[in-house]
Amino acid sequence: MPEFICPVCGYPLHRRDKALKCENGHSYDIAKQGYVNLLMSNASSSKRHGDDRTMVRARQHFLGRRYYDALAGRIEDLAVKYSPHNVSLLDAGCGECWYTARVKKALENAGKKVHAAGIDISKYALMAAHSRGGDIKTAVASVFSLPIGDDSCDIVLNVFAPCAEKEFARVLKKGGILIRAIPLEKHLLGLKKAVYDAPYENPPVSPELCGFDISEICDIKSSITVSPHADIEALFMMTPYYYKTSAADQAKLKTLNSLETLIEFEVIVYKKP
Repeated sequence: MPEFICPVCGYPLHRRDKALKCENGHSYDIAKQGYVNLLMSNASSSKRHGDDRTMVRARQHFLGRRYYDALAGRIEDLAVKYSPHNVSLLDAGCGECWYTARVKKALENAGKKVHAAGIDISKYALMAAHSRGGDIKTAVASVFSLPIGDDSCDIVLNVFAPCAEKEFARVLKKGGILIRAIPLEKHLLGLKKAVYDAPYENPPVSPELCGFDISEICDIKSSITVSPHADIEALFMMTPYYYKTSAADQAKLKTLNSLETLIEFEVIVYKKP
């Protein structure tokens, strides 16, 4: 199972009262919301680690309205298809664990035994994850320095999060599966047209990853109507565009009560040889 390891010495962490401790005496308090902070202080020079409260709340609202159900359903199906009976599942960049919880439930509904963990650099996302309940273990950490032991995971999820293929290959067992979801070129183009005078497409991303074989590629393309205004606002605020857009451009959304936009995803299944 994806047990946490000490980010200082690499030894396994075990729960002792309200903390995780390793045999070398390093100790990490478990927050009241259930997560543990395993992000090394020098792991990032940024004062802001990951998504803030505004982005997290917006994403919770939008995902709760089920606009991305087609994506989640495809990820669930692929996880069930490629996983063994006993599944060690890690979501690398888990956010509020919306996808994590859905995949875990789908695996369990398929009769599989699941041990799940989620890693995200945002403590606010993991605070929100705790409200979902369940028994997904969560830790604040970078996907580029996963506090997870070598060869310990059957499946790694990587949904709209930075891709750290070397770390994913390290923690996956031989024959383990990486399920990665990325936006395609026209994803949310309708939102961009509503905001920007010169909307642009997303740059294409090569599906190839060093150290992995591609098992399957699935594209999901459709159009959604986002309504009412609160949903449009949530969609915009959960994206990086929100902090990169002028007040004048942001104001263009204030009068909209309905927005039609393309959603386009690519889900790629990789196998560790």
